[in-house]
Amino acid sequence: MTIKEIANLAGVSISTVSKIVNQKDQNINPRTRERVLQIVKEYNYTPYGTVKNISTAKTFLLGVLLCNAAQTNLMVTGILHTAQKYGYSILLLDSHNDIDTELKHITVLCKNNVDGVIWEPVCAGSLQNEHHFEEQDIPVCHIKDSGIVSAFRIDFQRMGYILTQKLIDYKHTKIACLLKQDSLRSQMVFEGFKKCLFDHQIAYDRKMELYIQDVSCFSRLLSAGFSGIVSSHFASSLTLYEQMSKLHYYIPSDLSLVSLKDDVREAISFPHISSIRIPYREFGAYVCSQLIAKCEKKETVSDGFLFTTDSVFDTESSLEIPPFFRAKKIVVVGSINTDFTFNVERIPQIGKTTSILNATTSLGGKGANQSIGAAKLGREVALIGEIGNDTDSSFIIDILEQEHVITHGIHRDAESPTGKAYIYIEKNGEGTITVLAGANHKLSPGSIQRRQHIFEKSGYCLISTELPIATVLEAAETARKYGAKTILKPAALKEIPEELYQNIDILVPNRKEAAALCLDCLMIEDQADFLFRKGVPVIIITLGHEGCYLKTADTEKFFPASDFISIDTTGGADAFISALASYLIEGYSIEKSIRIATYAAGFCISRQGVVPALVDRSTLHAHIKRTEPDLLDFKEQ
Repeated sequence: MTIKEIANLAGVSISTVSKIVNQKDQNINPRTRERVLQIVKEYNYTPYGTVKNISTAKTFLLGVLLCNAAQTNLMVTGILHTAQKYGYSILLLDSHNDIDTELKHITVLCKNNVDGVIWEPVCAGSLQNEHHFEEQDIPVCHIKDSGIVSAFRIDFQRMGYILTQKLIDYKHTKIACLLKQDSLRSQMVFEGFKKCLFDHQIAYDRKMELYIQDVSCFSRLLSAGFSGIVSSHFASSLTLYEQMSKLHYYIPSDLSLVSLKDDVREAISFPHISSIRIPYREFGAYVCSQLIAKCEKKETVSDGFLFTTDSVFDTESSLEIPPFFRAKKIVVVGSINTDFTFNVERIPQIGKTTSILNATTSLGGKGANQSIGAAKLGREVALIGEIGNDTDSSFIIDILEQEHVITHGIHRDAESPTGKAYIYIEKNGEGTITVLAGANHKLSPGSIQRRQHIFEKSGYCLISTELPIATVLEAAETARKYGAKTILKPAALKEIPEELYQNIDILVPNRKEAAALCLDCLMIEDQADFLFRKGVPVIIITLGHEGCYLKTADTEKFFPASDFISIDTTGGADAFISALASYLIEGYSIEKSIRIATYAAGFCISRQGVVPALVDRSTLHAHIKRTEPDLLDFKEQ
């Protein structure tokens, strides 16, 4: 800092400054003296300060001058560790985005004769003060938006390209870019976004450019029908996630999302957004090593101003192929319980004590069982139901999400306990169940109406009658409204209302349930015919180890059970129904879907419990290809 520059800052003559600093200021106004001395102290001016320090001794001290140090914690950590590694100390200064404060810090660095400086200028105008470093022959590495080509920068354009590429890998072509205004990072991400679109011959449209500050951003996103979003800032991604949920659009079932992740957001583990971490720490280490090379007059990397590193996604949880590429989803409306299973010699009887041989606790209820059964077979499944607000509820939600069941339709009722089922299993696999309905009975017709958006883009709706009958009817009517076919399991039901018959596409009672619904019919064929004449187009009566019976307008046929040893029959029907819907939705005929479903049921009854016993798609297909190799080869459209 020269005496002329001090005079200009103070608004006085050079001679006035000279008199004050040399204590020859007897005739100078005290206020003027005070103002000049304040500036002299702030800018570290000393007489003859422009004379170059003749000492060439190294101080092994590096200066780091940042716009806002609070936003670059990991970068500073990378700088510190690298400096220490090479035997240097750091003098860290924060300009707080103020150019006057920045100039004061420049004078501090010059006064301390630092060996070199990492400088993040406040603005392009800051560069007019670089001559202070040049006059003392202090090498400088500029970082970020310094307005010069030789500034070191993270390659956000490449990261934007990689984010966009990931969505394209998932078959997205209707992609938007969520940005922040006046952000260099956003500008670079957007350039990478557009380049990736160009390379994949996807036409760019101005509608693809969305800004989080725009109040119409979310409505524009929805009206344009985008299926994937690239976000330059993690905070914007969180806002998007929240707003979409309020509008009943969910990630990733309705919208895939990828984002960059800032160091200040790294501790956030939920919601699960597929992100690339910004390598601030590695960038700081890289720039520091380049500065040290300058200070020690070593050869530096000539083309190394744009910093790149491997970009790896931390998760792919917020990614899914676009809805129009996926088979229609399955909606399950049913009970959700905590199951307590007891293995006993014989079913408890009145007046007799029964010894329990083994006891287990697991997730259960026909709604939960059927939804997980279909999800394991590769289907997109949404479950609608009620649970309590107790410890069991968290256990249930965790399992459903682990099994990739969409849980947006599940509500916690603070006034009711989660439903419970007490299951007694004999050695032959047969059993009996007693149920405490709990929150399941709180699922009302109004609950279905409020969650009817979940039925959008659904192909099948699986309903069990462990719920209030009015709720069952509302669910069946809602499914029909959205074009989904209904599969009904008439559990614990003695009579089906006439209006419900008209909204059932496939009815799947077991032998006892069919007998209860058709009191005057003794034969299976007569029971199926009775139910068919009620208006149900497809009747499937499950017969345990004897298989099942199908009745349609064109077919009356028995199907044998698959050859599995029965251990626990509790979830057999749920496994059958979930597999039936899963293969019907793929385009298999009703007969082939039934045959595949018998294998799924066989796997389930051959193991203890229900959810752990439900078979996954690869295991089921491997078994069928060994047993009945032609079954999976042909699909009827």
